[in-house]
Amino acid sequence: MSVKSSSVLHNRSFLRLWIARIFSASAFQILSVTIGWQMYDLTGSAFKLGLVGLAQFLPMLLLTLPAGQTADRYDRRTIVFLCQLMESAVVVLLVIGSMQGWLDPIHLLIAAAILGACRTFEGPASAALVPDIVEREQLPKAAAWSASAMQTAMIVGPSLGGVLVIWGISFAYMTTLVALLVSALLIFFVKTVHFVKKLETISMDTFFSGLRFVFARKIILGTISLDLFAVLLGGATALLPIFAEDILKTGSLGLGLLRSAPAVGAIVVSLILTRYSVEKAIGKTLFASLVIFALATILFGVSRNLWLSLFALFLTGASDVVSVVIRSTLVQVNTPQEMQGRVNAVNSLFIGTSNQLGEFESGTMAGLVGAVPATVIGGVGTLAVAIIWMYGLFPILRTQKTYSVKDGKE
Repeated sequence: MSVKSSSVLHNRSFLRLWIARIFSASAFQILSVTIGWQMYDLTGSAFKLGLVGLAQFLPMLLLTLPAGQTADRYDRRTIVFLCQLMESAVVVLLVIGSMQGWLDPIHLLIAAAILGACRTFEGPASAALVPDIVEREQLPKAAAWSASAMQTAMIVGPSLGGVLVIWGISFAYMTTLVALLVSALLIFFVKTVHFVKKLETISMDTFFSGLRFVFARKIILGTISLDLFAVLLGGATALLPIFAEDILKTGSLGLGLLRSAPAVGAIVVSLILTRYSVEKAIGKTLFASLVIFALATILFGVSRNLWLSLFALFLTGASDVVSVVIRSTLVQVNTPQEMQGRVNAVNSLFIGTSNQLGEFESGTMAGLVGAVPATVIGGVGTLAVAIIWMYGLFPILRTQKTYSVKDGKE
């Protein structure tokens, strides 16, 4: 690791985008936690809790490839801005419904689906904005900053959501509304400085071009598929309400602490990575972070002590940030600017699958065998996937020393 300049943050447009993505991603994660908590409170069902993740995932599965084309065809800043306004409108309805008491499980699932659809279009456009506003030589550092900020937001958001529900569901929803409006305002003032060739037409050929690009380059395919299968199996965050209520018996306050533990780990490591970027032994570092993540997940599953559980979750957050920064930078550096929207869309599909579908898998597994066995099995599965990817399917990941690959096909 070596010390790097943070001059990329001197770019005002990048700084605005960076802050906006933190607000937007945090808001979405708070919404996921709050909707999940409200669903479990209304139904007491682990299966229906998992349906929240499925409702967010299905629009992503159907709309991701069109979203990538849209990001490469139209103004990316406008797409992000409009998506955040639509998300704000959904939150307004959630606030009104919670305060008036007419929200039921169906309403929550519909809201989750609409929010998932908006995020599907917002994600690729937001990620593809980075090459539009920073110099090419700054892209690795910008990707590291973006990945660190996004991952921290993805963990801080749920932890904050767990704390906010203590003051009430409506209060948690109103907090996300403020965050979304702040993000939209910042995006409005982002200025692009580089011309990126846009798609002239949208066709079936361009529809699948992102997928063809990814599958033709082993370094990118291995990177994003590793995220899909490892996090799909290893994510225990969807089960935290069950651990807080039924296993550790700490209630909503305990849920906030459990959510905060990985956030602390993520923030600590993110701050380190923004100053000391990983530049050597990329593959070995990626593998080590995934092993730590898997073992920490298993430790959390078997723990019956709150402090040990918090320590395990701290490790999951810390190790996950390292993994995400490396994977995100590999994809950004090895993708041409004009393909950023479509490739980021494919990447978003894999990430969304691992997160939202992972919540459904965790909820379903917990409903079948219990929360503890489901978490332990997930951790073991993550460890197995990491080993298979590194030593079997994609050895290029294990041997990768730097971010740049000649053409990404090796």
